[in-house]
Amino acid sequence: MKLLVYGAGVLGSLFSARLHEARHDVSLLARGERLASLRRHGVQLAEAGSPDVRRVPVPVVEHPAGGYDLTAVFVRTHQVDAVLESLAGLEGDVLFLLNWAAGAKPLGAVIGHERVLLGFGTAGGTMEGDVVRYRAPSFITRRVATPIGEPDGRTTPRLEGIVREFRTAGINAKAEPKMDAWLKTHAAFEVPLGQAVHTAGGPVALADDPDAVRGMLRIMRQNLAAMPTPPVPGAFAALRTLPEGLLVATLRRFLRSPTAVHSGLSDASPATVAELDRLAEQLRAYARIR
Repeated sequence: MKLLVYGAGVLGSLFSARLHEARHDVSLLARGERLASLRRHGVQLAEAGSPDVRRVPVPVVEHPAGGYDLTAVFVRTHQVDAVLESLAGLEGDVLFLLNWAAGAKPLGAVIGHERVLLGFGTAGGTMEGDVVRYRAPSFITRRVATPIGEPDGRTTPRLEGIVREFRTAGINAKAEPKMDAWLKTHAAFEVPLGQAVHTAGGPVALADDPDAVRGMLRIMRQNLAAMPTPPVPGAFAALRTLPEGLLVATLRRFLRSPTAVHSGLSDASPATVAELDRLAEQLRAYARIR
């Protein structure tokens, strides 16, 4: 399988490096200064807190082209429209591994419905200059799989092939039959979390304000209650059923954890704000039409 990873941020860099090191035929698409850095140094990776930087010479390209069996898209929600335009008219399946609560239809309307797969990259990290700093694998993170699914929930040969391809590179992927519901559930949680962290000035600062955490939790509950189907994964149902005090304490511990600090939640860039705004817009639209 010939693969193109579209987007050279944290997730795209991590995925492409793992695929390349596993000897898969993969290229990484980047532009501007990021492209120049990748051409000079390759993908630079380091565990959070470690001075050691590993360089992986992933082939890089500046523009998408034909000939790829699969394009895996790792961009922010508000950047998807430009990606769709660049992929329209090309061949090959396209797997969108990103925050997206608008469903598959607007994606397929531009590039062809038969090309679309949905997913979400579960790895985490931050950019430190041109170095991707990722959190060290733990017992818990090793058990968190990257979900991938067909828009209609079927388990198809192409879906099974992609899952196998990723697993051979050490990426813990799994077929998810309710991928669209998974993404909407995640957005219902992610938007209040990201907006509250941004307002507070970081995850630790938010953890120090129990009233703000309580307000964030209530918005999460409202979002989940507005969904016509049960949350996916089912564990998110706990946000609707467990006592508020227990959940506030649990969320405060999470916000102080290394997982939260090194997950990208501390990123207060304009791009992060734009992504959260677009994702919130998608959730509002979904609530209006359901």
